[in-house]
Amino acid sequence: MEKIRVDKWLWAARFFKTRSLVKHAIESGKITVNGQRTKPSREITVGAMLEIPQGRDQKTVVVAALSEQRRGAPEAQLLYTETPDSIAIRQQRTELRRAARDGHQPPQQRPTKKQRRQLHQFQNKAHDQ
Repeated sequence: MEKIRVDKWLWAARFFKTRSLVKHAIESGKITVNGQRTKPSREITVGAMLEIPQGRDQKTVVVAALSEQRRGAPEAQLLYTETPDSIAIRQQRTELRRAARDGHQPPQQRPTKKQRRQLHQFQNKAHDQ
């Protein structure tokens, strides 16, 4: 196998749960192949570079192997290698999110019924103005 459709490969590599989710992501321009927007039917080969959004992060991966079959996660991870730059950027963004969250103190308990009423009254006054 020398070429495979990009939507099938992304599904087989377990970046998305279904091929319809892959198709939607590709058509909305979130996934690029070698720096260019693509179509779900475009064929990719080993060595192609893909940029794939995952949650809050963006992964840049190089296709290492091709597969049309969806297998377990350990086997799916053998289909690609993430670039060192992508790993460094993801780790940096994770550290920034952690640093921003450090000062946050969650409430000790849920608001009482009286406190909830006061919150609703305050919010309604803000919306009425």
